[in-house]
Amino acid sequence: MPIILADLAKAAGVSISTVSRALNDSDHIVNEETRQRILRLAQESGYKPNLLARGLRGDLTFSIGVILDNISSPFAPPVVRGIQDELKRAGYSIILINSDWDPVVEAESVRTFIARPVDGIIFVDTWLHSANEAPPPSEKPYVFVNRLFGATDSNCIGPDDRYGARLATEHLARLGHRRIAFINGPEGWEASVNRLAGYQDTLAPYGLPFDRSLMRWGTWEVRDGYRATKELMALPNPPTAIFAANDFMAIGAIYSLQDMGQRVPADVAVVGYDDREVASMVRPALTTVTLPCYEMGQAAARLVVNQLEDQGKPASAEQVRGRLVVRESCGAERVKESEKEFWVHTTPRRLLYGAPEGWSGPSRLTAEDSTAATARRERPNQKMQSHENGRAGQRFKRAPREPPDS
Repeated sequence: MPIILADLAKAAGVSISTVSRALNDSDHIVNEETRQRILRLAQESGYKPNLLARGLRGDLTFSIGVILDNISSPFAPPVVRGIQDELKRAGYSIILINSDWDPVVEAESVRTFIARPVDGIIFVDTWLHSANEAPPPSEKPYVFVNRLFGATDSNCIGPDDRYGARLATEHLARLGHRRIAFINGPEGWEASVNRLAGYQDTLAPYGLPFDRSLMRWGTWEVRDGYRATKELMALPNPPTAIFAANDFMAIGAIYSLQDMGQRVPADVAVVGYDDREVASMVRPALTTVTLPCYEMGQAAARLVVNQLEDQGKPASAEQVRGRLVVRESCGAERVKESEKEFWVHTTPRRLLYGAPEGWSGPSRLTAEDSTAATARRERPNQKMQSHENGRAGQRFKRAPREPPDS
């Protein structure tokens, strides 16, 4: 039986793409020791390249095309970063096209990537509302990020929203809340369906009935959370906790409660979903469930590389789980953020708190810088401390804010 690339990769303990680069003396960097080991194994095993197969499929370009709908979306950059970081580890680069939610541009982008020498295609948030759209007409491996159609579909990566909603609801139930309201996204959205299912899953195990009067629908906006919370607090038996299906609606809920004279979390606890940058900047800081964008990007990259190394064999749909981030709005003890998460999470956060002198990126952050940053962050802010002491536990007096524009 002839020796193939997969056999050499297994013997050398590397990927098929690394073997291909070593044998073909590719311009892509391969560790010299690894290259020599692969060449020695090829010679000892009598490996002979299948020139016919190579001619039919063409040499690998070690580049992957990525099509996304909106690069300015807060969710797109971490997905792309996850794709890029994982592909870089595998020796691939990316070519990015932004379709601006235009189906014509998206179709042209697909044709472009099919025609040009890229080894695979990753779609990020494309055809989000078109579950019946056919996959791209190409023999090239492809993966969809955030486009799950069901258990039987393949080549799809998405968030496990049902699990995330269970995390949020269970957290509130464990804090002793019996009246937990849920402000959901638009009806019919897959995220809304799954987050509602997760909310309902959690109630029964804690002996809590599903009360439809505690349900409200929104469109993911701050104003929806504000309006829904006013309605919920007007109930004869209002909730003591609110779980909102995204951070914007959770922030709207906090604003609404504060304008009604309710204290968060002393009177009403609030939990959101997504862990957007603003979640850690509002006051009280928002407890929320992460949307695992970076991890979904990594998973998509691994899936497309695995297809290339497994001759395009389809893979099952994969759901990536987020995690609960405990901050101030739920009333539980806040979990201290790790140094890595603090500095790498966002540029706005570094601007808000100040970065160590001379710091220009996570890769150059020294141990001394980390120590200085921690001390700076943990040093009490004198102005804020004075403000808190002046309140003496009373609600901050301010003019009522108008609800956001309808």
